[in-house]
Parts: sequence; structure tokens; C-alpha cells
Amino acid sequence: MAEGWQGWDDYAPFYDWENAQTVARRDVPFWERLAAAQAGPILELGCGTGRLTIPVARTGARVIGIDRSTPMLARARQRLRRARLPALLLRGDIRHLPFRRRAKFDLVMAPYGMLQSLTTDRDLRMTIEAAHAVLRRGGLFAIDLVPDLPRWDEYDRRVSLSGRRGRGQVRLTESVRQDRVKGLTIFDQEYEERREGRRVSKTFSLIFRTISVPQMRTRLERAGFRIDAVLGDYDGGPLDARADVWIILARKR
Repeated sequence: MAEGWQGWDDYAPFYDWENAQTVARRDVPFWERLAAAQAGPILELGCGTGRLTIPVARTGARVIGIDRSTPMLARARQRLRRARLPALLLRGDIRHLPFRRRAKFDLVMAPYGMLQSLTTDRDLRMTIEAAHAVLRRGGLFAIDLVPDLPRWDEYDRRVSLSGRRGRGQVRLTESVRQDRVKGLTIFDQEYEERREGRRVSKTFSLIFRTISVPQMRTRLERAGFRIDAVLGDYDGGPLDARADVWIILARKR
């Protein structure tokens, strides 16, 4: 079975284009507020192209982003240079955080369902324990989960998005497969780009794991966290089974 980090190098050129049309900036103010409330440094797990790193750094927060994908980080570094922001970006494995001095951060962010790219219980446990180790006592671990959808079977060679990207035209065609036993959802992506009379196609797969709030809560408490809040939207609304995002705020005991 492929690991959840695979596919993201291929996704890098299209990530910002797609997210501008889907999640857009609706989660950004939430993470900005959370970051602005911290006195100490912040660690962002799976920082990708810097979609959240940049606005969080603009709040004045001292932020470090870590990601495994070199192409994603290359785009994030370009954006940081253009913005003239001092955030530090590292290439690394979130299961083994590369910090010798522990108990360092006031906040560890795991936004946009990124923990769901950990496809096994072992990987999730290791990442939660790594986050616990680098947080100071009383520090906050903020997790964003994407609920499962009941009708993924509708996504069979479905054109999900289309539009301009730079000087070209891009179309995303998606198919979705699920392994209900392992709780995995596999997105088979095909990006077709037409530019200056040429057609280029890129295909790859992204794997995510469905994790319920009670399942995540149990794992966090077992690792030494206390649950502060469970939210159903980015405005601080209550948990709702019909919500398209679940947010858990857990504090290191």
C-alpha cells in the first residue's frame, strides 16, 4: 500500500490553483487568530506551499513549517521571499520531528486534514507523540479533520474543476476509491493542462484516512493531551455531524 505522503510532489504545481477554488481562504482567519494568541514559537505540520504559513507569519508569530515534499517547499520558499517574511521551512518527516531541544513550541498546527494522510495507526501515534514532545507544558495541539462523505461513488471520472492557471487552461478529473476495512479513501487525480496549443496530462493518487472525532480524541488523551474544545466550523461553532470540518484543540498536560 502506498503511503499518504506519496503523490504530493506531483500535486505541488496544482495545489494552490485547486485550493483557491475549493477551501479558498475560509480557514485562514481561524489559524491567524490562534497564532496571534500565542506568545512563543509555532510549528506547522505539513506546511506545503505555505498557504497558511504566510498569513500566520504575517501576524508576527515565529513560525516553523515542516513538510516532506521538496516541490511543495520550493513553492513555499518562493512565496516567503516575495513576502519578505522570516518563517523557517524544513524538509522532514512529521513522525520524527528534527528538534533536539524539546518542549519548544506554544502551538503545533495540523491543518486541513493533514493528519489523515497518515494511513496507519502506528504513523498517527508516532506523529501525535512527536507533537507532544515538542510542545511546552500547556502548549496547544490544533487539528483540523475532514469528515468522510457518504457518496464518493459519484466520483468516477468526474470533472471536478476547470479554469485558468497562468497562461493555460486546466481541468481536473477525479475518481475515488475506498477501502472501508482500512478506512482509506484514494483520490485518483488527472490534471490536463492546455497551453500554447500543447496538452500535458499529469496523473497521480492521494490517500487519506477517515478518522472520527472520538477516535482522534482517544488517541490524543492516550498520548497525554487534554481536550480543550471540539468545533464544527472555523468560526468556533459547535460540533455538528453534518459539518464539512471538525477541529480539535488539545492541550499538553
